[in-house]
Parts: sequence; C-alpha cells; structure tokens
Amino acid sequence: MNATEQSPHNKQRLLGLNTAELKDVATRLGLPAFTGKQMADWLYRKHATSIDQMTNLSKNARARLAETYEVGAMPPIDEMRSKDGTVKYLFPTADGHFVETVYIPDADRATLCVSCQVGCKMKCAFCMTGRQGFVASLTAADILNQIYSLPERDTLTNIVFMGQGEPMDNLEAVLRATERLTADDGYGWSPKRITVSSVGLAKGLPRFVTESACHLAISLHHPLPAERANIMPAERAWSITDVVALLAQQDCWRKHPRNPQTPKQRRLSFEYILFDGVNDTLRHADALLNLLSELDCRINLIRFHDIPDSPLHGVDDKRMERFRDYLTAHGLFTTIRASRGQDIFAACGLLSTARQESQNTDQQ
Repeated sequence: MNATEQSPHNKQRLLGLNTAELKDVATRLGLPAFTGKQMADWLYRKHATSIDQMTNLSKNARARLAETYEVGAMPPIDEMRSKDGTVKYLFPTADGHFVETVYIPDADRATLCVSCQVGCKMKCAFCMTGRQGFVASLTAADILNQIYSLPERDTLTNIVFMGQGEPMDNLEAVLRATERLTADDGYGWSPKRITVSSVGLAKGLPRFVTESACHLAISLHHPLPAERANIMPAERAWSITDVVALLAQQDCWRKHPRNPQTPKQRRLSFEYILFDGVNDTLRHADALLNLLSELDCRINLIRFHDIPDSPLHGVDDKRMERFRDYLTAHGLFTTIRASRGQDIFAACGLLSTARQESQNTDQQ
C-alpha cells in the first residue's frame, strides 16, 4: 500500500486512497468504518474538493478528519489555449514541482494526456521532456489530480499516459492511479478508455502487461536496435526485440493466439515518429514488418516537431503517406496521428517544465 501522501499544508491527502484504505483512516480516527465508503463516494463520484463538502459525515467526523487530512485537489495554476482547441494546463505537485497536462477535444471525443513524472530519465533525442532530465516521480494523487482538477473533467472520454515521464519507471503510482480510474468504487471507467505508453522498459513492462487491462502503446520510433539506440538510449538497457518477444507471449496480442478464444479487446499500438533520413526508408518499413510480424497491432505515425539544437528533422506529408501506404499494403494497420497543440508546445515531444522548475529553484 502506498501510504497517505503529504500535501503542501502538511496534511495527508485522501485522493488516491481506495475504499479499504479510507476505512482504515476512519477507524484510526475513531470513526465508524462505513465512513470510509462515504469518503470514497465523495472523492470519486461527487468530486468533493474539501472535507466540509462531505455533508453526510457528521460535523464532528468532518472536524476530526480535517485535523489531519485534506482531499488534496490542486487546480492548475496556468493554461495555454491553442487555435485548434487544445488546452495545455500547468499543475503543481504536492512536493512543489510542476507538470504539464494536455486536453485534446475532437468532435465527440475528448482525450487527456497526463504526466507521471517531472522530467524523464529516458533521454530520447527527439523529446523536450527528456532534455529536461529527471526531477521527480509523481504520486498517484498527483497523477489523479490532473483528472480530478481538470476544468473539462466531465467531458473526458479517454486518458493517455503520454505526457511527461516514463510510466514503467513509476509503475507503482501509475497502477494505483489506473486502479482508481477503473475500480467500481473509483471512477468506474473501462480499461479500454485508458492507454499507457512506454519506451519498453524492463523495469516495469512485464508487470504492467500481466497486471493491467489498459491498452498499451510502445514508443518504437526505429525498428533496428543498433540504430534505435542512437536516438533512444533505453534501447541499450532492454532491446526492442526483447520487448516484442515479451508482447508476443500474450495471446491477446499474438497474431495467431495459442487459444483462439482469447478476447482481443486490449489494444496494442506502436508509436513511430518519422525522421528525415533516419527511419523513413523502405528498408525501415520492411524491418518494421518483420519485427511486428507475430503481433496483432497497429502503427501510429507521428509528425516530428523540431526542437532547438537538434539534428533531427521531420518528413513532409507525402513521404509520411507513402510510408503509411506501404505498411498498410503489406498487412500492418497504420494511421497518421493528427498533430494538435503545436502552437502552444503541447504536441508530442514538446512538453517541458524546465523553465518553471528553474524559476522555482531560484525563488527558494
């Protein structure tokens, strides 16, 4: 169990606790155990922002609870709005850091791209978050707060863990957050509404594959291990070929499952940014087809958004479409992801809170 988390006010946060843990809180304070179930309802169904709002708790119970605890909801402190409707929010964390979260409305869908770390250890050559370096891992409460305190929370249809950080490097908090999102006594979402992304990290991926029912997206970006290592240092720790071998052990993702009755409801996708002259030739397309030949999966092609002082550059739309059409013609379902929020640095690979972290350090 993840212990209750301290807020900036030196009180422990209720957000992120499950019903059993909330019952423990109640009994430790001398309150009836059923108070825990009431608190869970106020947190995950009614979205209370203060203990005073939990009006079916007695006044004495609320006062006793508020001496030590608080909900722990922390609203965003800044926002940027794109001309395409995308909104980037800046959320504070309980330990004084900042993360960016991106809200992406699209017709009858609304997706939230959440962060799980401040900065990132993976150091991918094409990512601003990687350039920031690693600062801190978020708690489950900090992850959930990006949803809990989102102004557009009630419009959400999907959540993707594709913001700042590597989910498999903070797996305990990510699993706790997704459990609260999908549990009957939590948000009650279907796991099919949640996608968790990873570069393919041995540290956490095997456990996520077996313990979670959420969709999985692998940040692939190059099918050849030796060349992939030049842009993704994580390749040196656990090769993409080992990642694919692990995924191929799961019947839900095998093209020819050992048990044909295995449900195919859990989606597996691979993210692939096309870089000019790096991973965009037919040689790379054929290597992709070979690498993923045993998997029932899809490829999402992504446009590269130039970042300062980088030798990498994206490809034009025609080359991206040719790459897509070649993969599709050879049986690999491939789409081109629409780029959103580029004008506010909210698009893929552009999230960074380095400036806020630096300013925060200077003020201390």
